[in-house]
Amino acid sequence: MAPERARRRHRRRHGIAARRRRGLAAVRARVRLLRRLSAGRQRRLLHAVLDRVDVRPPRARARIPPDRPLRTRGLRVSAGPKALTERGFGALVLAFAIAAPWLVSSYWLDAILIQTLIFGIAAASLIFLSAYGGMISLAQTALVGIAAYLLGNMVTARVPGGETKGLTLGWDPTVGLVLAVVVTTVIGLLFGALAARSLGIYFLMLTLTCGVIANLFFGSVTQFGGFSPIAGVNRYTPGFIGDMVNDRTRLYFIALIVAVAVYLLIRFVLRTPFGLVLQGIRDEPVRMSSLGYNVALHRTLAFGLAAFIAAVAGILLVWWQGQVAPGDLGLPATIQLLVMAVIGGLRRVEGAWLGAFMVIVIDNQVTNNIPSSGLPVIGGSFNTIVGAIFLAIVVVSPDGLLGIWERVWATVRGNRGGKVAMARGSSL
Repeated sequence: MAPERARRRHRRRHGIAARRRRGLAAVRARVRLLRRLSAGRQRRLLHAVLDRVDVRPPRARARIPPDRPLRTRGLRVSAGPKALTERGFGALVLAFAIAAPWLVSSYWLDAILIQTLIFGIAAASLIFLSAYGGMISLAQTALVGIAAYLLGNMVTARVPGGETKGLTLGWDPTVGLVLAVVVTTVIGLLFGALAARSLGIYFLMLTLTCGVIANLFFGSVTQFGGFSPIAGVNRYTPGFIGDMVNDRTRLYFIALIVAVAVYLLIRFVLRTPFGLVLQGIRDEPVRMSSLGYNVALHRTLAFGLAAFIAAVAGILLVWWQGQVAPGDLGLPATIQLLVMAVIGGLRRVEGAWLGAFMVIVIDNQVTNNIPSSGLPVIGGSFNTIVGAIFLAIVVVSPDGLLGIWERVWATVRGNRGGKVAMARGSSL
């Protein structure tokens, strides 16, 4: 007993027992506090701690860097020179787009710029799923065509004594617009629910199957128009938009406003908790599932948002061309939209409009200039030329045109850093 009393006196003299009791009491208090929290609050507390650290594995960090600086308590990180350069260039592009009706010809405005904005919106829905959800969808063109077919059937009126394809319901343009977007979004949610639990090539094939089914349905059902186009839509628009038949500048500005709104919407969604979870599912779906997130639900909702964006593009497509045909949601249109996204760059939303502009300009120049030049190019050789240009861009830069910009910037910064290091070494 004497050694035990001596050890107790030693602990009391040096405060060992008191410190141990306080430490154990603090630990027990924390455990009791965590037990009182709900499961949702425990998860939010965990992610509030993990949000300060890049928890992705090294391979994922090397492949795709974070889109923005990691949050740090009490520290606000300013934009770097690359971000400032990109913002300045984006402001110049937006200024040119606003002044374009007074700078370019009517042909360029109608055949190039309006078409670029419309197909860029459709490609943005594909890039949103691919870059931030890890899902390459081949059903986006089908969703564009579904919205176009629904609007064409609902707002086209029957012509007395004439033959008109489709249902020719003759509804109010505002009602037709809203219903076309809502129904297409619901169909996109159904497509997403079917394909969300699959990965890789299986997801690709499921979305392609959905697109083929939509094409065959609208082509086979004669009540919706069949394989004949629904003509005479006459750009039915709500009253606040006005007549776009004779004033194509009005349609251009509507398409520009919608394109900017879609871009800002995607950027906003990516900064919300839903967008952050979606990007985590893209990198580590198993880990996110183990943390309690519903991976299939998040993918389905992302597919629904992409369907909404594609539906908006389908509405603008009907307003631009005044008709809708089965070719608008066929396999060639699907491949063309995928080519636009790949040429621009699948990692960033800006690549949608850049790729659409390049493909449309190349297609128009090849179609209009090569026959007049006397070269022996006829028929389907136009597609061959466009395919060769696409192959060259992909070989030079697998990340598209934006990937070339990333490599040029990295080279310039690397050379500048080397020169600064040499100057410092020589001064020493």
